[in-house]
Amino acid sequence: MENEIIKILEKKIHEIKTENPKINTIIREFDNLDSTPLSTGIVIGRLFNSFYYQHRRILKRSPNETEFNEFIKFLKNQLD
Repeated sequence: MENEIIKILEKKIHEIKTENPKINTIIREFDNLDSTPLSTGIVIGRLFNSFYYQHRRILKRSPNETEFNEFIKFLKNQLD
């Protein structure tokens, strides 16, 4: 992945961590669901959206298969 996109994703992770009250509000509203998978899904969804959007904005194209695989590795490293 491009370094600029990695930096943006790392910034997004920081935003997600500091915006936990909003995420916690969403999780409380769906208290009939298991909160851990729900919060993980929210985080992954926000990061995937940012990953895809930044490729379109910065590189003027969709991410290729290699970049997507690098994104998956990035997610695994960040969420462990």
